[in-house]
Amino acid sequence: MTGKLAPSRPAYLRLVRASAWYDLVVTAGFATPWTYALLHGALSRLGSALGLGVLPALDPIQTLYANLMGSVVVVWAVLRVVRVQPSYGLFDGVARTLFAAWQAYALAHGAFRLLWLFLAVEVTFGLVQLLPWWGSWRTAASGQLSSPAARR
Repeated sequence: MTGKLAPSRPAYLRLVRASAWYDLVVTAGFATPWTYALLHGALSRLGSALGLGVLPALDPIQTLYANLMGSVVVVWAVLRVVRVQPSYGLFDGVARTLFAAWQAYALAHGAFRLLWLFLAVEVTFGLVQLLPWWGSWRTAASGQLSSPAARR
């Protein structure tokens, strides 16, 4: 998947790594029950101060899901920081698209409105990582249509 169609310019790889650093910073606090409790309180205070609401009270299941998400994202982020590859930008863009869809769904059902800030970042990183692939695929498709082999 990192062949001729992959956007492998250094700028693209820096973008993939930057999105990984963002994920690492933002989600590290979700990775353990203790850090999540601290982050939960801080986000609730921030949401309250900005008039965007507060998170629901902590419970063991919410903490479990936050820890699962945080652990997986932290590992994925470390991989993209340490061994950045163009294909990781594609996979991360797809994951961000899915995550943004679920954030939008939650917001449409009354979720904590501070989530809008995270949704904006997800959509932005998703688009900037997927658009170069889209351009590569379109270029390849148009090249195949105009090649002598395609005209036979």
